[in-house]
Amino acid sequence: MVLLVNTPTENGSAWRDMFLKLEPSLEVRVWPDVGDPADVEVVFAWRHVHGDLARYPSLRAVFSLGAGVDGVLADPAFPRQVPLVRMVDPNLGVLMTEYVLAAVLRHHCELDHYHRLQQAARWEKRVRPFAGDRVVGVMGMGELGARAAGALLGLGFSVRGWSRRIRTLPGLETFAGEAGLTAFLAGTQILVCLLPLTAQTRGILCASTFSRMPRGSCVVNAARGGHVLDADLLAALDSGHLSGATLDVFETEPLPAGHPFWSHPRILVTPHIASVTSLPTAAALVVDNLRQWRAGGALRNVVDPDRGY
Repeated sequence: MVLLVNTPTENGSAWRDMFLKLEPSLEVRVWPDVGDPADVEVVFAWRHVHGDLARYPSLRAVFSLGAGVDGVLADPAFPRQVPLVRMVDPNLGVLMTEYVLAAVLRHHCELDHYHRLQQAARWEKRVRPFAGDRVVGVMGMGELGARAAGALLGLGFSVRGWSRRIRTLPGLETFAGEAGLTAFLAGTQILVCLLPLTAQTRGILCASTFSRMPRGSCVVNAARGGHVLDADLLAALDSGHLSGATLDVFETEPLPAGHPFWSHPRILVTPHIASVTSLPTAAALVVDNLRQWRAGGALRNVVDPDRGY
């Protein structure tokens, strides 16, 4: 089987070496050294050049390096009859949960406020509510969102979840669909976005969403930059309706040097580090999935292209 590593922004050679170490029977090529395109049966992709996937007439499966597959689905040349497999690595969930907890605690404890006081050499105290009196709303109840919500519950926060379809999780108040969105937002003081990026969720962090949240609320986005309408977020912060935002993902990455997010006093920018795929564990998951498939089993974690996840 010929596996093509097509990850222009990542170290393709390192992935090739790890795949071969785990499964020497594979023939692994690294884009753009494709060889004969007709040989390629599987592509391991991340931020590939759009149009490239149409070059491989023998293509039987595409594996995503990351949990999100919007980059593949956004390619109009992606052959949608070919199975698309998303990365489901428990380590991604651990890392994302750590990031979400840190971001939520930053807003809950008002650490950005105290940082501004420090810069002004002002000694002023505020009494913060107990965690149980702070409502955290998690948008996206997939594996990452459910894990993060559970960890927040463990810290004593009042947690609610919103997703496309209703999900039932112990101790969690859940809402679903457009019909449940207003009620979900009305009680949410810290909003965490962990949604997949689809046509339905693009731009969901917008003026309409922010206006339905209580004044003084905060936003954490660790999903995709396409969820945020930048101008709407800046307006909500500047008006005081939102008190802060933690952003790990952006429509254009790296975030351009002149972007107003860099210098905004109520925004923390992190460079897409909330959850990073681990080469050894992710490669092992891909190889194990391929072995099962080659032995006649079904591929695991196949995406529904119509839903986008």
